[in-house]
Amino acid sequence: MAPYTSNSSGLNTPESELESVVPIHPTAARRSYPIVVQSDLTSYTDEFITSKYTNRGASVTVSDGQYIVTPSAKQYEFQTARKVSKTGLMMIGWGGNNGSTLSATILANRHNIVWHTKSGIQQPNYIGSVLRASTVRLGTDPSTGKDIFVPVSDVLPMVHPNDLVVGGMKRASVLDYDLQRQPLPTIYYPDFIAANQESRANNVIEGTDKHAHLEHIRADIRRFKAENALDRVVVFWTANTERYSEIIAGVNDTADNLLAAIKASHSEVSPSTVFAVAAILEGEPFINGAPQNTFVPGVIELAERYKAFIVCLAEFLVNAGIKPLSIASYNHLGNNDGHNLSAEPQFKSKEISKSSVVDDMVGANALLYAPPQEGAVPGTKAAKGEHPDHVVVIKYVPAVGDSKRAIDEYYSEIFCGGRSTINIFNECEDSLLATPLILDLAILSELLTRVQYRDASSGKAEFAPLYPVLSLLSYMLKAPLVKPGTDVVNSLNRQRNALEAFLKACIGLEGSSDLLLETRLW
Repeated sequence: MAPYTSNSSGLNTPESELESVVPIHPTAARRSYPIVVQSDLTSYTDEFITSKYTNRGASVTVSDGQYIVTPSAKQYEFQTARKVSKTGLMMIGWGGNNGSTLSATILANRHNIVWHTKSGIQQPNYIGSVLRASTVRLGTDPSTGKDIFVPVSDVLPMVHPNDLVVGGMKRASVLDYDLQRQPLPTIYYPDFIAANQESRANNVIEGTDKHAHLEHIRADIRRFKAENALDRVVVFWTANTERYSEIIAGVNDTADNLLAAIKASHSEVSPSTVFAVAAILEGEPFINGAPQNTFVPGVIELAERYKAFIVCLAEFLVNAGIKPLSIASYNHLGNNDGHNLSAEPQFKSKEISKSSVVDDMVGANALLYAPPQEGAVPGTKAAKGEHPDHVVVIKYVPAVGDSKRAIDEYYSEIFCGGRSTINIFNECEDSLLATPLILDLAILSELLTRVQYRDASSGKAEFAPLYPVLSLLSYMLKAPLVKPGTDVVNSLNRQRNALEAFLKACIGLEGSSDLLLETRLW
């Protein structure tokens, strides 16, 4: 999609005196790739940025209570294609709050439409986007000693959000008539969505044959790609939260079983899983923007087979040596997401995703929380280890619309048996928080399709794509998916540091060091 060059946004504002009266917001500005690393670790061609990176770690063994630490170092090379793909964002749930907000945001930024509010003139921007509105430290200016920061989006060549070609599917007609004709129909399996959504399901693919639905969606992805001359399509689930799917041996536990279950129209194959399989078979990234278990084991195995990418707050207290005893989270909102979550099976999906975020926090500190007991009966508290009480409440209050209220209480033990209570109250438009995350996930997914690596220590000559489960994007997700057999990291600091370190590694730089040794020596 070519950059918009006219100063007018067309018939919608034919005599606007506000358009383009202010400069483009810094978060929406276009910049040529500004970073050149002068190092024998980094090389540039017209096609690629190639970097050498040493991954440093340590193996730890425990013998008679003593920790034996052996530092390790492994050499990798990363190769990033410099040409940014022309990218389409295909949203399931395009006509909902998130999809319509995202579309309006891109249009406003693309045309630089400004408008009056009671507080003055408002210009469009991408505030809330990690890529467009936050920075990373590159190093220091040798003449002043001052830190130099750049936007995250400038570390490597990335899609500008204004250039995304937006399309997708929707179940319900929530837009004006002319816009209703644009979104593609989607699939609707009543058992997975709250019963209160049935009356809205008026734009669906006919029939109950799930294999036919799969082929219909694959054809839609191919058509969207061809009609818009796209290099890449990111398929994004931003529709209703589904109930959890039951994991059944012989149905969704392997890739072949899952494909057979789709052909048999098995009742435990969810709509989001069908979309994920369609994207994988078309070789396009799929991002699950809702907390249900779309990525059953068969989906992960299928993504591995096709090498297709799939992507799916209390830590600060524990890091300070404070022990949370209970965490109570309360939310109420009045948009359709809240309406859908008022049904128990759909709420359960959300509850599981919110409750799991404390697991790695607890597991990282055996000083404060008793670890799991060896030999304990699976499923018991002893087998799980000590955890704080964690309660999640979500209520549907139609009057507040998209303006969500959230109250979180952290009740903790402090020094010598004392108690501390921290209450956090947050009020925000839910969709205005979600939209920047959708953009970041789509843009990073496209970028990572252009990054390949090789193990330099093994002597392998060929570069290979990254592992299909993009756990690097965990920072944007409540319930991140990781490579099977590895631990989930929910710590926001560790997630953010990992993403920043990876982007820097791709241009041959070490991750951020807050040691600042040069400032602590003579």
